[in-house]
Amino acid sequence: MLTKPRDLSKVSPTSLYTHRHRRRVSPLMIIGISVPVLLALIAGGILIASPWRQSHAAAAVNMDCTLLVPANPLSAQGLATPYQLSATNAANGLCNEANANQGAFVQGVIYDPATGKFSVYSPLVIDQGTQPAVTPVAPTLPANAVVGLWFGFNGNNLTLQGAQGTTLGQARCVNGLRQSIFGQFAYCNATAFFAAARQGIAAGLVQVPALATAKDGQTCPTTRDFSVVDQDQSDNVQTQYLANANGQTAQLTAANTANPANATKLGNPSDNALLTTFIDPALGCQPWQAPNLADNNNMVSALPLDEIQAAMDQKAPIALVPLTDPMTLNNNNPSLTKTNLYRRGSDQAPAANAQQASGTTYCQNLVNTGLPRIQLDMPLTINATTPAADAANSLFTFLTNRFMQSYTNLNCQALLNKPNPVTVQMDGNGVVIAATINGAGAAAGTGAGAGTGAGGVQQLATGNASFQLDNNGVNAAVQTNVTYANHPNTQVTEAIVSGSCTGTVLTSNTTVLDNGSMAAFNLTVQNVNATAIPATWFFVVEDPAQNNAVVGCGSVTSNGTTATATLGTVNTATATTGTTACTTGTPAAAATTTTPATGNAAATAPAATTCTTTGSTQATATPAANQMTPPASAGQTTPANAPYHGKHKKW
Repeated sequence: MLTKPRDLSKVSPTSLYTHRHRRRVSPLMIIGISVPVLLALIAGGILIASPWRQSHAAAAVNMDCTLLVPANPLSAQGLATPYQLSATNAANGLCNEANANQGAFVQGVIYDPATGKFSVYSPLVIDQGTQPAVTPVAPTLPANAVVGLWFGFNGNNLTLQGAQGTTLGQARCVNGLRQSIFGQFAYCNATAFFAAARQGIAAGLVQVPALATAKDGQTCPTTRDFSVVDQDQSDNVQTQYLANANGQTAQLTAANTANPANATKLGNPSDNALLTTFIDPALGCQPWQAPNLADNNNMVSALPLDEIQAAMDQKAPIALVPLTDPMTLNNNNPSLTKTNLYRRGSDQAPAANAQQASGTTYCQNLVNTGLPRIQLDMPLTINATTPAADAANSLFTFLTNRFMQSYTNLNCQALLNKPNPVTVQMDGNGVVIAATINGAGAAAGTGAGAGTGAGGVQQLATGNASFQLDNNGVNAAVQTNVTYANHPNTQVTEAIVSGSCTGTVLTSNTTVLDNGSMAAFNLTVQNVNATAIPATWFFVVEDPAQNNAVVGCGSVTSNGTTATATLGTVNTATATTGTTACTTGTPAAAATTTTPATGNAAATAPAATTCTTTGSTQATATPAANQMTPPASAGQTTPANAPYHGKHKKW
């Protein structure tokens, strides 16, 4: 979930998430601080048309709230009993569910071990001492149902409190590590839920949908794809509620929405909602869904379904919560115990040691794997609706801004000793309207959003090849060394191709990288029938897990019967792809991809891309007809992003 950088000087010793989301609060964003006596007088009212808003004279918002968990929360009656929101410290002000900055959200998912089927029922949250706008109806649960609960919060710190002394223990609720709570995330019975689901998978009862191929030609992303995650992955939930003009809440159902049709929707910005509501539609992907028992079995997405699918289908490198996740810090220090507690809540394997939860490795994968795909998908995401119209004017500018802030908040610059590879441009209202992706792992491109680097391909792998033509000029022996960082024990294909990085394959071989993500082996190019190694050859590395996408390419420098090639070094004079490229694997300081964007402001023309090529500098003309810019609709408030308005720094 995206936030501004943490002010460590203000962090609480018991919850390392305090003040992490503090930001400018507009009175128009505050839905709901009211006098409890007034709420009591109007309790039980139905939904009415106008949204409830706080007075412009509002005091500072209390960002730390407590959620009262009802007795037997895993039962049908417990699911239908509203949770009650109150201030953790009343001296800091009230907490109101309809306030955009204080709302808490609960997502319940039911697993039937007899059939392997899942269903969703999201309990309602109300203000303490009030009544719901519409009383929830208890669901009918299957025999021996296994119920899991997940929590999200729009403030800083949400503390769970049981209605009885044994409530949280009996429901196996986890709020953090003793007094060091996670902040915005919590869960109940998640470990047992995921264990039951795994048993169902092993028995063939649970059929986890396979990931399809996205419009970009790659496998559809999951919540553990480095192009999706941020500084605190898999936090918060997709649950939404309705609020009436009095601040009373109701479950989001078709029946409740129709009474009246323009009730205010309340949402919880989450990584899972970002994937299933915005990224998936933009890439032509379909999330795994289950029937909503509160809404006539309409299909909805849910955090545990996302995580089960990610655990089954995500290919390496796999994003798992690192020690540097702000929600898993304990007294501002990394905690393997707290990190593993968080992981268990989202069906992630616990780390046996600090190396298995390395923040450095996480940052490296963000740069080497996540950012290139964000750039690759620009032609699709720049036309897609932004999750937050008051933050960014397209899905692409939203994702790049989110990456930039996560890089800062995870301390990646210090861990990698590399500057932030993303910079953004904002209009006068603070809305991100353009993004620039600089080298640092994500290859600089042509400015047209192709997501390409030297040779018109991703340049993620490193290594070299040496060539030796035999005395008869018939066959050429090739010795290679390749490193594909953070891909241990992963298959790669090495090939020699002709004409370009994606040209005709002359020879290839597939091998498995060792534990250090490295491999060395030999190839032979047959029937060369020449007196010298052709300078039109290229040494290429492909990733079978990415539909054989090229992840490294180097042009061959011929010295007659011998030759060499270095991945990332492409001689544009011999390439026939028509794609402007740099000749060095590390782009020059000026070699950037600037993507202008419209929507909330007029488009800005991108600067020319400058690449260093064998000692000279050539300027690439600014793209014209093929330049991708977002339509105005991409930056507008829509039914998809309206529930998250005013909460854009929380994704």
